[in-house]
Amino acid sequence: MLEALRRQLSDGLFEKVAGPEREKHARRIHDAPGPRLFAEDRPIRHVHADHAMFIGGLRALLLQSLHPLAMAAVAQHSDYRTDPWGRLQRTSLFVGVTTYGTVEDAHKAIERLGRVHAHIHGTAPDGREYRADDPHLLGWVHVAEVDSFLRCHQKYGEQPLDDYDGYVADMAVIADAMGIPDPPRTTAELEARLNAYRPELKGTREAREAARFLLLKAPLPVLAIGPYAILSANAVASLPMWARMPLRLPYLPIAEATGVRFAGHALMRGLRWVTG
Repeated sequence: MLEALRRQLSDGLFEKVAGPEREKHARRIHDAPGPRLFAEDRPIRHVHADHAMFIGGLRALLLQSLHPLAMAAVAQHSDYRTDPWGRLQRTSLFVGVTTYGTVEDAHKAIERLGRVHAHIHGTAPDGREYRADDPHLLGWVHVAEVDSFLRCHQKYGEQPLDDYDGYVADMAVIADAMGIPDPPRTTAELEARLNAYRPELKGTREAREAARFLLLKAPLPVLAIGPYAILSANAVASLPMWARMPLRLPYLPIAEATGVRFAGHALMRGLRWVTG
């Protein structure tokens, strides 16, 4: 009975994260013959296989929303309100293919994403024009994502790495293929690049609306509401103060250092049990 419950929860989770064709995609990613971008012992494979990615992914979306041009592109061209799970599934497929898939499939996925970005452009509410394929804007999305995955793995990963510089360097391989100029290759370079973007960041109305949707209004089955609240609280707790204030997110240091973090680790253990 317990095993049947675990399998039911696992199927429901992967249905949301990876979509209805998850088994077909998994076979293609892991079983297709050919060389991979990353060897089996590379840090990127270790980090992206860990359940801390659930927290890191939500943190990345919150952090990325602070760039007004990136947020304008999402608000004007994304269906995150009407189809949030579809967006998550496309993102998880891209991460899976580029991390574990063949070199050929990884580059095809990067080329497809580039073609999508080429059609996304417009004018932000502040009057500035934007293009989703702008290398500088892609650079922001990249460093926000790398920082989020890295920091959440450091805090919640089952087996922390000794070589987080190697993880940043692995992610730079993907950034290079995407045309992002001079992506960071060490944790020190990553921190410096984040700080270099900070003068461009702002908590716009669109960013705050996206944060409220992601944290409070995401469409969830009843059984997932409690675990998602824990995930959301830990994603917020992992953000620096300079990122929280523009989004008007709470800061509760005592609760975050005790109850929130304890619940986050308990959630990670629960997810590891659910997914086997």
